[in-house]
Amino acid sequence: MKSLAENPVLDARFSGYRGLDLVRGEGSYVFDTKGRRYLDATSMYGVAVVGHAHPVLTEALVEQSRRMISCFASFGNPVREELLQSLGAWLAPLDRFFLCNSGTEAVEAALKIARASTGRSGVVALSGAFHGRTMGALSATFRGRHREAFQPLLDGVRHVRPGDATALEKSIDDRVGLILVECVQGEGGVRLIDPDFLRQAQHLAHQRGALFAVDEVQTGFGRTGRDFSYQHVGLQPDLVCLAKAMGGGVPIGALAFRSERAGLESGAHGSTFGGNPLACAAGLAVLQLLENEDLVRRSAQHGKRLLDLLCCQLSTGEAPIEVRGQGLMIGIELKDSAVPVQKRLQERGYLVLGAGPRVIRLLPPLNTPWNDLQQLADAIVEEVLR
Repeated sequence: MKSLAENPVLDARFSGYRGLDLVRGEGSYVFDTKGRRYLDATSMYGVAVVGHAHPVLTEALVEQSRRMISCFASFGNPVREELLQSLGAWLAPLDRFFLCNSGTEAVEAALKIARASTGRSGVVALSGAFHGRTMGALSATFRGRHREAFQPLLDGVRHVRPGDATALEKSIDDRVGLILVECVQGEGGVRLIDPDFLRQAQHLAHQRGALFAVDEVQTGFGRTGRDFSYQHVGLQPDLVCLAKAMGGGVPIGALAFRSERAGLESGAHGSTFGGNPLACAAGLAVLQLLENEDLVRRSAQHGKRLLDLLCCQLSTGEAPIEVRGQGLMIGIELKDSAVPVQKRLQERGYLVLGAGPRVIRLLPPLNTPWNDLQQLADAIVEEVLR
């Protein structure tokens, strides 16, 4: 089979092809067609939270595929019920879940529930936000390059600069039914939003009759060193959008919410593939692994060590480089474009992400051994300071 680089029929413009064809993964590493090994500090945008081809996850998928793969939500299914019970324990007091296939679908569900529950169509999101690529979620996404080709988007969506308390208060009127935030903006540069600002957003939402939603699609399930990033801030959201790490690489998403905020009548919203037994088996295996291998605590400990190490080594020089993050979600803001550094690291066997033009983003699997993280840090320092 031809690679993407060799096949003129396939167009790489939509995928940002990086000149690398990957065929296998094992733990924190992936392998290309030539057998070369790369440390995957992307987790494939945060989904491979327990690494690649974890035997527990693999076995769960094999066993479930032998029993049943597809079963839409008009019928009950035991593995789905078990996953829902597990999610309930992770996200209490949120007690209702809509299972879907991706983060953008979870955001779409939040938009619809907010409209149905409040009777209002207005949405307040934050500058720098990324909430997905479907038309509703895209309307709440901020960056122009994601939006420009698809105008006009939904009416009534406003963006407020994080930290601007005055603009936030002015933006929330009786037309706003939803305030949607990320506590840590991943695509926006791995930026931690001020806790006081987030708490004010939640207070204003409840005071003025809107729902308060947190997008945990990239940050959820231990990535930031807590189960969910909103726990660092002490928030109690009405809605939580989930995906990525939840399936360990298998497509799955969910919207968690309170029963009294449901808003939608039965059958008003649904998904053919959402909550299918195969994806649910993956989700259940991942949640069990996170607990059994104590990966949330490990994310907090290793993330702090890695952040401290990078800060210490990159804070010297005439123009100190900013390093920021929470848990194993770290951004390194450079003075110039991050692309050349990203390419050189790939040549050395390390895969990292961008987060805007000048930021390197690290999202390694939560079970990555510390020695591998230390070698990654050394390689980053050498390439950034060369």
